Amino acid sequence: MAKRIQFRAHGGPEVLEYVDYQPAEPGPKDVRVANKAIGLNFIDTYYRSGLYPPPSLPSGVGSEGAGVVEAVGKDVTRFKVGDRVAYGSGPLGAYSEVHTLPEANLVRLPDSISFEQAAGVMLKGLTVQYLLRQTYELKGGETILFHAAAGGVGSLACQWAKALGVKLIGTVSSPEKAALAKANGAWATIDYSHENVAQRVLELTDGKKVPVVYDGVGKDTWLTSLDSAAPRGLVVSFGNASGAVDGVNLGILAGKGSLYVTRPTLGTYANNAENLQRMADELFGMISSGKLHVDISQHYPLAEAAKAHTELSARRTTGSVVLLP
Repeated sequence: MAKRIQFRAHGGPEVLEYVDYQPAEPGPKDVRVANKAIGLNFIDTYYRSGLYPPPSLPSGVGSEGAGVVEAVGKDVTRFKVGDRVAYGSGPLGAYSEVHTLPEANLVRLPDSISFEQAAGVMLKGLTVQYLLRQTYELKGGETILFHAAAGGVGSLACQWAKALGVKLIGTVSSPEKAALAKANGAWATIDYSHENVAQRVLELTDGKKVPVVYDGVGKDTWLTSLDSAAPRGLVVSFGNASGAVDGVNLGILAGKGSLYVTRPTLGTYANNAENLQRMADELFGMISSGKLHVDISQHYPLAEAAKAHTELSARRTTGSVVLLP
């Protein structure tokens, strides 16, 4: 038996339960991992609330963690018992002492990266990798807009953009978060609580706007993102922190400059074991070289996952948050 977090019904953080459960035995191509650290992400709240329905109820929570392989299926070839591994996707249930998942969802974790670093960076870091290196491949010299620049994904994006020679304009909600984004490498910040974001983007870019907007906020920033993109620019809507974007009128894209819009997911880019490991290797290389610092701002015992969700939803966290089994 082991401990895990689960929910039997959708709702707020109070629906999360800390329970005993029987970990699944590995199937032929599965690996069972003894978690050493677990990542907390906004998408976890989407499954808990029902925005993203889980396959069934009761359901486990979470899809990111790092640990040591403790058992492998008979057809597993890439890993063996004792290997250090990390994962940022797969079946729900990472909020647990032990997690079983497909071999293809795991990456090798180099000794230079700690379990906590990996758990705090896999989903967010791989997201930044595909956003900046694949969805819109930044070459250096561009000026871009990135919403929620002091959050977990945003903090990494600020650093990665600076390393690429890109001027990142980051939106924030307070002077403290503005300072954090600047410390992480943002070229400029806009406090959306009292500034007009699109107008400030226009001013900061001498009227040109930006070729790409990265928007993980969703509903509340959708029109602002469209207004900040240059003609034939790209709006990358990759998250729903304020709710899903719906009722999109394609005609508005024409009126605002023949804009492009995409709604990417990590799974589409890390769609096989080789692509996933390649993306992770680039991420780990950025960390090992010192170009990317993983800020683990808060630690919570696994049993206090509900408290961690409350703090995350209230925007009282910065950087990465990890749960410790």
